Amino acid sequence: MSDPRQIFARAELVEAPGREGRDASFDRLRTSGVGDLKADFPGLLTPDGAPWHYLDTAATAQKPQAVIDAMARALGADYATVHRGVYSRSAAMTLGYEAARRRVAQFIGAREDEIVFVRGATEAINLVAASWGGAHIGEGDRIVLSRLEHHSNIVPWQQLAERTGAVIDVCPLTADHRIDLDALERLVTPRTKMVALAHISNVLGSVLDARRAAELAHSVGAKLLLDGCQAAPRMALDMAALDCDFYAFSGHKLYGPTGIGVLWARGELLETMPPWQGGGAMIDQVTFERTTYAPPPQRFEAGTPMIVEAIALHAAINYVDALGPDHLFAHETALAAQLRGELRAMNSVRLFGPEDSAGIVSFALEGVHPHDLGTILDEEHVAIRAGHHCAQPLMAALGVTATARASFGLYSDESDIEALMRGIDRTQRIFG
Repeated sequence: MSDPRQIFARAELVEAPGREGRDASFDRLRTSGVGDLKADFPGLLTPDGAPWHYLDTAATAQKPQAVIDAMARALGADYATVHRGVYSRSAAMTLGYEAARRRVAQFIGAREDEIVFVRGATEAINLVAASWGGAHIGEGDRIVLSRLEHHSNIVPWQQLAERTGAVIDVCPLTADHRIDLDALERLVTPRTKMVALAHISNVLGSVLDARRAAELAHSVGAKLLLDGCQAAPRMALDMAALDCDFYAFSGHKLYGPTGIGVLWARGELLETMPPWQGGGAMIDQVTFERTTYAPPPQRFEAGTPMIVEAIALHAAINYVDALGPDHLFAHETALAAQLRGELRAMNSVRLFGPEDSAGIVSFALEGVHPHDLGTILDEEHVAIRAGHHCAQPLMAALGVTATARASFGLYSDESDIEALMRGIDRTQRIFG
């Protein structure tokens, strides 16, 4: 039988490292180079053992061995259901699952009872739109989105507007492709109930001044939801400092597994939100005459939860936090600036996004479709993303149908940029 007191050690469930530990881990990155970190990621090799230059971290991050091991243990020797089992292994897994919730809360500066586990950021935004939005947004109310939003932060609000008669307002971008907060100030009115914006653009790498966005939303009594998918792996988060009302992110972009994400919401908001899905785990008492519901966050976690994924996400957060999100933000931003500089020196390249993009660089190569570029780069063991990046309204605003996107992770280094530039040079030779 598993000892509940040992589950934390076996599943990498430890407290967050202190500042001294983070600095020591970053010394490893600074002195030994990212190559030392690359060894932690088995996915960064081709089948024949050659380096694979992975520049698609904005889509999904590679997983360190510590996450893979934690997931394997949780799925194997330690596996059991949670919350209702009276046997020791179930108790152990329950401790591990709830410890993961506490770790997420600690990572983003929140309370444990404000953390809802969901399948991903898409489900988190749908939950807010259906539950909070369904209860608080009606005919003639307004929802503000920006031009650069991912489809997952557009479609749920469109569906809500269609059901309720609400109106969607679209905030434009500045000349350097940031959300125009001056325009947002003019756009919000007392009828605005929700402002939903990307913390970091998945296409442009532009970083939102989230605190000002919160001030503008709150000035008219609206709530602010932030899509944090690209921010959670790249920068330190503190919900109190951001002053938003809802925050959503996905585990798989944070070096954890697919199938799990996080919705943070202010506790007082969760208390007033009706359940979104019904079933097991989210109930208090069920009779055929009436059902009462569990308090948050359990009220929003119907069915058997993502037990294994939560424990693996815990391990991923430990890995990222040991290196220090501030250090990683500086590392990835520097790589993006270097790549932008090299691409800018080419007359045939059009760059998108601000100069200080956060680890994400989108561009177009004259005379070459992004899909063709991606195909040729793949032959050079370089992986980029090519397409509309689930941001078709943004593509229309930029005047293109698709872009090539290189996105960096904590394991990226200059060798990845060199391989990308060699592949671009080869592509230009092929296309004349």
